[in-house]
Amino acid sequence: MTEASDDGKAKRPGADAKPHYHGHRARLRQRLTRTGGESLEDYELLEMILWAGNPRGDTKPLAKALLEAFGDFAHVISAAPERLQEIKGLGETGVAALKSVEAAAIRLTRTRAMSGATVLSSWETLVDYCKADMAYRKTEQFRVLFLDRKNKLIADELQQKGTVDHTPVYPREVVKRALQLEASALIMVHNHPSGDPMPSHADIEMTKLVRDAAKAVGVTLHDHLVIGKGQEISFRSAGLL
Repeated sequence: MTEASDDGKAKRPGADAKPHYHGHRARLRQRLTRTGGESLEDYELLEMILWAGNPRGDTKPLAKALLEAFGDFAHVISAAPERLQEIKGLGETGVAALKSVEAAAIRLTRTRAMSGATVLSSWETLVDYCKADMAYRKTEQFRVLFLDRKNKLIADELQQKGTVDHTPVYPREVVKRALQLEASALIMVHNHPSGDPMPSHADIEMTKLVRDAAKAVGVTLHDHLVIGKGQEISFRSAGLL
């Protein structure tokens, strides 16, 4: 039997029924606001992010497809936009939502790292920032943190981008930039896309060249961090500097 709607038009039985995932969304929102993100599984957090691109649809299947393709939450949000667009059902708005989360995470960790009295006093948060920004890059990047005499940050600059296993670094250019900024100290950081943070022979030799060139003009190289996936190596802690 067909029911009549409020405007007198016929409507199908069950036309007012809410989608099966409606209550699920409400429960996720409540869990997030009451207990925080740690209470959510990776796919549940991805579901919520994907709502931006699909506010009325069921985003669970897409969230699980992303995890199947990339492995975990971190690899999903750090994936290149062109790779994300290969996932069926993920449009440009969904890709933008995922990349905005990555950008927010990097900005948050950077702010925390640089808000301490000195960069050295916020070492753990500095490492967190470098890992958030560089651990999942597909090519090597080399950056330098330039510090003043009180070890406060003057500049955080990406110096070079390289290939999957090599970044050309020119000690003269690093020291030249330090002098331009009137920096008193440096911290160098680069990533290993392979995930293994063990420094190569070339890494060690390049670090020695930068250290000696900087020392000659009164600039101190505090450390060189190599960022892998889930692990990092400090040259100073490892006795390499």
